[in-house]
Amino acid sequence: MAATESKWKSTALLVIDMQKDFILPGAPMVVKGGEAIVPNVIKAVDVARSRGIPIIWVVREHDPLGRDVELFRRHLYTTDKPKPTSKGSVGAELVNGLVIKDGDYKLVKTRFSAFFNTHLHSYLQGTGINNLVITGVQTPNCIRQTVFDAVALDYQTVTVVFDATAAATHDIHIANIFDMTNVGVKTPSLEEWSKPDS
Repeated sequence: MAATESKWKSTALLVIDMQKDFILPGAPMVVKGGEAIVPNVIKAVDVARSRGIPIIWVVREHDPLGRDVELFRRHLYTTDKPKPTSKGSVGAELVNGLVIKDGDYKLVKTRFSAFFNTHLHSYLQGTGINNLVITGVQTPNCIRQTVFDAVALDYQTVTVVFDATAAATHDIHIANIFDMTNVGVKTPSLEEWSKPDS
């Protein structure tokens, strides 16, 4: 039991891009599999809180003029376009059921990886975190890039909760999970990860 408790003290849960513009039907950047995982992401957050695991809410928030958006997406920020996850917009908000609480940490990114051009690594190192658990969307982009950066940065254990992450299709999700497993990433189901001795 003591070893498990010690493990959780050096673990953080990353909740990636669970924002209305990525999750809600009809949203400008909707990930088709995203809405289905909301209950599992909520449960993963609850499990993490019960274990004393810090929650890091990784979100996209862009300049409404698109000046900090990838080149291939800038056309979405021109006149009369939706301007997805613009700072302060409804679409940039977390979906219902997910709430940032006191003690949680919010990290804003403007690219796929939560590590790219952010201070995530220094924050994690400064708080003694060397194990990461990943939830959110979407598997081939923000999940994968964050995971591969975490592996490259030598995080001791990187875990992707299989059914608390999603992609546009199940096949895309499975293919990317397979690739991540091949570089040593753990991919348990939420039920498996939630077990007391996991």
